[in-house]
Amino acid sequence: MTAAPPTFDDLRGDPALTALMPLLYVAWADGELTEDEVRAIETARGDGWAAQSEALSRWLSPENPPTSTELLRIYAFVQARLPGLDVDTRSSLAELGLQLAELPEAEAEATRTALEEMEAALDIEPKEGTRELWAERPPVEQHFDEPAPAFEPARMTEILDGEYARDWALVRKLAARPELAYRYDVDKSAYREAVLEWLRILSAEGLGRLGYPEAFGGGGRMDRFVKTFEALGMHDLSLVVKYGVQFGLFGGAILNLGTERHHRRYLEEVGAGRLLGGFAMTELGHGSNVRDVETIARYLPEREVFVIHSPSSSSRKEWIGNAAVHGTIMVVFAQLEIGPTAHGVHAFVVPVRDEHGQPLPGVTISDCGEKMGLNGVDNGRLHFDHVEVPRDALLDRYATVAADGSYESPIASPSRRFFTMLGTLVGGRISVASASVSAAKSVLAIAVRYGALRRQFGPADGPERCVLDYRTHQLRLFTRLATTYALHFTVDDLQARWRDGGEANGRELETLAAVVKVAATWHAIDAAQMARECCGGMGFLSANRIAEFRKDVDVFATFEGDNTVLLQLAAKNLLTGYAKGLSGDFFGTVIREIRRRAAVELLEKNPFAVRRTDDEHLTDPQFHAEALAFRTHSLLTSAAQRMKRRLDRGMDGFEAAMDIQDHLQSLALAHVEAHVFGCFRAAVERQPAGPEREALQAWSA
Repeated sequence: MTAAPPTFDDLRGDPALTALMPLLYVAWADGELTEDEVRAIETARGDGWAAQSEALSRWLSPENPPTSTELLRIYAFVQARLPGLDVDTRSSLAELGLQLAELPEAEAEATRTALEEMEAALDIEPKEGTRELWAERPPVEQHFDEPAPAFEPARMTEILDGEYARDWALVRKLAARPELAYRYDVDKSAYREAVLEWLRILSAEGLGRLGYPEAFGGGGRMDRFVKTFEALGMHDLSLVVKYGVQFGLFGGAILNLGTERHHRRYLEEVGAGRLLGGFAMTELGHGSNVRDVETIARYLPEREVFVIHSPSSSSRKEWIGNAAVHGTIMVVFAQLEIGPTAHGVHAFVVPVRDEHGQPLPGVTISDCGEKMGLNGVDNGRLHFDHVEVPRDALLDRYATVAADGSYESPIASPSRRFFTMLGTLVGGRISVASASVSAAKSVLAIAVRYGALRRQFGPADGPERCVLDYRTHQLRLFTRLATTYALHFTVDDLQARWRDGGEANGRELETLAAVVKVAATWHAIDAAQMARECCGGMGFLSANRIAEFRKDVDVFATFEGDNTVLLQLAAKNLLTGYAKGLSGDFFGTVIREIRRRAAVELLEKNPFAVRRTDDEHLTDPQFHAEALAFRTHSLLTSAAQRMKRRLDRGMDGFEAAMDIQDHLQSLALAHVEAHVFGCFRAAVERQPAGPEREALQAWSA
């Protein structure tokens, strides 16, 4: 038969047991008293409470704990008997027990000693123990009481905005307009129409034609277009994507792949937002592998038309922005065929809707539907059934087709011509990286502000502390904030390289655009997730925007190139630059001197060989730069050696690269981390001495 659980009445009425009430309450407060704790109490009590042994044994039985009701009766009794005690008098549970019991002086001293030994045996800190018996707390005060910053925020904004302060200011001003107010709790159709209206507001402000030549109504500043794209990342990412598709991908393809007649016909209308279109490259069966898209553009010289055709279900154009609802014309990438000869992938301007918004004959359009995020963008699918377009629909900057079907190109190599045409993707990757950094800024700003306001927990009998005071909270947010600063200056550097003659350094720029896009997008996803968690349940609300950013930014790791694929591209370029025998899609033979170079250079470049043990080297930028460079170089030379071993065994170059893909990914990631650190360090060193530089230096150390 199970014994009855201990009761408050077992203790009440006996002064010696009354003295034990505070200690027993706190010992059971967490709902468990272990065998080790029971033994500690029994040892500490010694021969005391012998007369009360039966009652005390019931209260010290882990197999038969007291109910919450009995513990609450103790709590109420202590509160009633000892009201209004101040913090200083609550020095220990032993002291409280003696005050409750009111023992004769002769018994009090021996009881005090035993109670103190029990309290020590249970490892109960005096004030923490008494805190369990007084539940009142100072009133919660949610306010900012941080000291003034060491630097001037307005000056830091000037540093970050740089020479594009006017563009940042304009976007901030537009985002504050009531017409662009962020939308919550709207369905997909309403959201799409709201984003379209926002796009038209941007067009009316001249932001759609920033990158187009002045002769066609533009501003001739593609760098300002990219910076505006970056700034819009603070507002709504559906708008960012819509803006990029319309003016960057669609209009940019016409600008960069077309010639003057295409510019005259389309650019002004595109920039004004009156002619809406899309960039139809990705197919269901071919995402990153553009070279092998299946859509066909067959030229018929007798009628001077191209016939655009989707020969299979996998050739359907997929995830095309502006296709589901709003677009009327698409730039379609297809395999050009003239007679029996295939000339590779080319771009064509293909109308898909009539003036009433209905699909044209031969064009099937469907809606991609509800997505994880970016539901303000009308992504759609396109299928072409022998759709005819005129000969001048070919965007012919890099290749022309004469009326009789004669094909000419200023670039003799089909491979080089293909990669030249795809050079427009570099600008897209730079833009996505830039907007990702803005998204990270937004979510971290929200989370840091909330952390400074939100109070929770605190010292014994003290006020609650803001959660941003906790070291773990700082580590979760501030490390990501520092990375965001670093990536801000990295995308600034990337944009400047692209603006100042990127074509002259095509492979280097392509590599940097790929890895910076990877770093920025993965960082934005990570920052949004951590910001959400750091805001608790409030971060889960759409109205706080973090949840929406988290959903919207996720796909940034996929479009403009899947991140893992981009890392492979970058690693291949790094290998090609290291060993000249690596080129094209055939890796070739790694030159014999690689082993010699590896042995010599790794020894010379190893910053750890000096065995620095001083604390200063941990914050020495030069040490970190050397360490990051050493890691990259080590991964590069070891990857080259692994490639060589496989090639020497007769393995095909493609298969050899496939066999070490994990190594190549690590190489590309190491390369971008070293590059990001270098950009941040250089940006800090450009700043004049002062508090802003000191703040940035603290982040970069």
